[in-house]
Amino acid sequence: MQKSLRKKPLSLLLKEVHSENRLNRILGPVALTSLGVGAIIGTGIFVLIGVAAHDKAGPAVTLSFAVAGMACIFAALCYSEFASMVPVAGSAYTYAYATLGELMAWIIGWDLILEYAVASATVAHGWSKYFQDFIGIFGLGVPLLFSNAPFDFDPTSGLLSSTGAWFDLPAVLITFAVTVVLVKGIKESANFNAGMVIVKVAIVLLVIVLGAMYVKPANWIPFAPFGFSGLSLFGHTVLGEPGAGGTPVGVLAGAAMIFFAYIGFDSISTHAEEAKNPQRDIPIALIGSLVVCTILYIAVAAVITGMVPYNKINIDAPVSNAFMQVGIGWAQFIISLGAITGITSVLLVMMLSQPRVFLAMARDGLLPKSFFGAIHEKFRTPWKSTILTGIFVAILGGMLPLRLLAELVNIGTLFAFVVVCLAVLIMRKTHPDANRPFRAPLVPFVPIAGILTCLMLMFSLPVENWIRLFVWLLIGMVIYFFYGRKHSALNTYQEEA
Repeated sequence: MQKSLRKKPLSLLLKEVHSENRLNRILGPVALTSLGVGAIIGTGIFVLIGVAAHDKAGPAVTLSFAVAGMACIFAALCYSEFASMVPVAGSAYTYAYATLGELMAWIIGWDLILEYAVASATVAHGWSKYFQDFIGIFGLGVPLLFSNAPFDFDPTSGLLSSTGAWFDLPAVLITFAVTVVLVKGIKESANFNAGMVIVKVAIVLLVIVLGAMYVKPANWIPFAPFGFSGLSLFGHTVLGEPGAGGTPVGVLAGAAMIFFAYIGFDSISTHAEEAKNPQRDIPIALIGSLVVCTILYIAVAAVITGMVPYNKINIDAPVSNAFMQVGIGWAQFIISLGAITGITSVLLVMMLSQPRVFLAMARDGLLPKSFFGAIHEKFRTPWKSTILTGIFVAILGGMLPLRLLAELVNIGTLFAFVVVCLAVLIMRKTHPDANRPFRAPLVPFVPIAGILTCLMLMFSLPVENWIRLFVWLLIGMVIYFFYGRKHSALNTYQEEA
């Protein structure tokens, strides 16, 4: 176990910053913030708001967004401190390696693989629904056999049911298209994302302004039909009343689900190695994108639940469908188009981040370097792992239902946030004099608050998510002990030392 508990020296991490086999530093604060907004705004507004309002929180989903955003603020401050200290690819995986040891770093890295891959699949599934909603305006449609995942998940019974489809073809096609763009290069990907961000922010503002004219305050009553709590422990409600089938419901349960909408902000830290001035630009992008998006989320949630009764909100395409229900057909066209654009940028950033985690783990010898650490000579991108990510995301997005995917990724993300907050506390103790261009304020309050709020949201998820997480981590542990531990780069480093 001594090997598994060894930590990667901070001096070695800083040495890697200046190594030759690194990614191009071409991203400034605007591009990084755009990547953050690109990752955050999309699925939360255009897809998951319907699930959370309909099944978990009702109009009080606005409070769910506020709670989830507060948890993210604490985590973002901790991410900013680490990203400014060690501006290399890897995000929470790298931070854990320096503070908690190799085994915990592997667990976090394996967890991040789950986070980004399943998040991408969820986004691809949401993109498919809006695409079909959009072409439906023109009387077109995708054949039933290729319009949906073959299974759907019923939250009240916890059972899967057949949809009659074979697989979700639009989700598969958009995944492959994004993969091609990502292999091409980070500059092309960032420029493509920036254009889409401008379009979707304009659409979000249109939703807020136009939708506010059709708000009926009566639709906000009752404001919290499922209650203001919803805190549970491994799926068993301990604060508030359980919903149908015993599943947790309420504001906190809604926050645990809607938390998925915020996971894009941490992907900014995976691009620290590609930032021109990471010590300054990463904190600006992390905190700036999070604050802007939280405000927009709350505003859109208030408008949508005010336009349509929460129990009549369409789960698959809630925003465009809400405008259709109030008789604004032309707005449905614009919003569906904007949603397609917005969700595409989310998918791009999620799939952009996944290979960077693979790259960091491969550099440390925990994954085969010849494949996961391969950098394209011309494009300077981790092209092999990008293609592998595209294939994996296409399979998940085409075969699994939205509800199942959304809850699966949330618990993995929250777990990573807990570790990053804990790592800040440890690093402040073990390396008090290390250079910190950005320092998280009010330590130890901020990291402790981040740990507690993220754990609270984790406990508010159904027990099935814990089981899936443990199974995934168990698979990862087997790979680590049979491959990673033996091939770790620290073996050579310690021998030379």
